[in-house]
Amino acid sequence: MTHQRPATARAATAGLRERKKQRTRDALLRSALLLFTSQGYEQTTVDEITEAVEVSQRTFFRYFANKEEAAFAVQDLVEAHFVAALAARPAAEGPMEALRNSVLAAWDTLEEALSDVVPVELHMRAYRLIESTPALLAVHLRRSTELEERIARLIAHREGLDLDTDPRPRVAVAAFSGVIRMTGRLWGRGEDTSVAAIRRMTEDCLDQIGPALAAGWHGRPA
Repeated sequence: MTHQRPATARAATAGLRERKKQRTRDALLRSALLLFTSQGYEQTTVDEITEAVEVSQRTFFRYFANKEEAAFAVQDLVEAHFVAALAARPAAEGPMEALRNSVLAAWDTLEEALSDVVPVELHMRAYRLIESTPALLAVHLRRSTELEERIARLIAHREGLDLDTDPRPRVAVAAFSGVIRMTGRLWGRGEDTSVAAIRRMTEDCLDQIGPALAAGWHGRPA
């Protein structure tokens, strides 16, 4: 007679296995970002990442296709966090208002969103690294274009518009994304690397979209 473990025991074992795998992935990710930010992305090898965690190269490639995927893994979480915040905005908010409020809300809750994976300070250093490393910046710009399309479709859905015939969602998202990219570059050149600094800068720059698009600047300061 064959004895089988109860379903609850099997589920518990599977849950422990998944948690162990998640811990290993998170440890590899933290190791990669620490090495990238301390000695440079291109100077860091997969061997160095795995040695710090005391696992094999095979284990690394079980979780990440390459170093690039590890470099952007937390950025994936950040982008998903923003998209979720946008999807949760009240329907009464207009597109630009919803975009503005969602990105500020995402910055306000970023530390909580990342706390189980990496310290938020490490992510911010990695974000600076992306902005200052040509190979990573090129990937970042390509990924940003893909994210813009996803956001435009979400805005179109919120407004009940057909994205294939109405350009307004893409135009609004392009303006918003341009400000976000500019903010990231300005923040990356500054001395204050905190979340509060980039959040404050993001808010200030987004508030300039309307005045910047208005006619008749005539040298007047914003």
